[in-house]
Amino acid sequence: MTAAEERKVDVLAFGAHPDDVEIGASGILLKHAAQGYRTAICDLTDGELSSNGNVRQRRAEADRAGEILGLSHRIRLGLPDRGLTGAPEQVEAMVRVIRSLQPRVVLAPHWEDRHPDHTACAHLVREAIFDAAIRKRDQASGQKPHRVERIFHYFINDTGKADVIIDISEGYEHKKAAILAFESQFVPGPGRVETPLNRPTYLPMIQGRDQLWGHQIGALYGEGLASPRPIALRSLLPERD
Repeated sequence: MTAAEERKVDVLAFGAHPDDVEIGASGILLKHAAQGYRTAICDLTDGELSSNGNVRQRRAEADRAGEILGLSHRIRLGLPDRGLTGAPEQVEAMVRVIRSLQPRVVLAPHWEDRHPDHTACAHLVREAIFDAAIRKRDQASGQKPHRVERIFHYFINDTGKADVIIDISEGYEHKKAAILAFESQFVPGPGRVETPLNRPTYLPMIQGRDQLWGHQIGALYGEGLASPRPIALRSLLPERD
């Protein structure tokens, strides 16, 4: 296997901050990693403006979460927190990630969320996916164009209409552990200020949302995804023999 082949992944999840993907889509990454697929997370920023913690802590926490999730790669782009402007150089940095990892499926935050960085990330991901497939773009880099097969959007702070719900019941405790790896964000403690993330209602809300989605598909837990495009089915029923 070549070095390029070793970098390839099946599922790549983008988040504006470390912990975004853990909240909204870590169960999906866990499930696919357990099935032998290669998964990765790309954190656009280090969350350096978070009320609690610092960059060093957030990176260490992200590394612990990545180990729990069985990631093949965790990439940090180091873009500015609250500075996801959609500038060409930001899109280009994400294009390089997509072309390098060549994911079949990309996950991004939902385009509606209370945090502006999450919605900005959703927009940036869709721009980068489009540009990554353009053959004549940035030919000097030596990277080949790559066309992503599907993009789905996961929910972070809010809930909404899910076009797809994935059963994540098996190993749900690992999702909880991956979230709690970000102790500085979710666990109150000395010297930490109260935020929406470390209030006693936040993590139960996430678990309750996963239970609600699970209930809709007859499972204990599920994660909901929204699709920006219609989902194709070959038929409403299995093909006859």
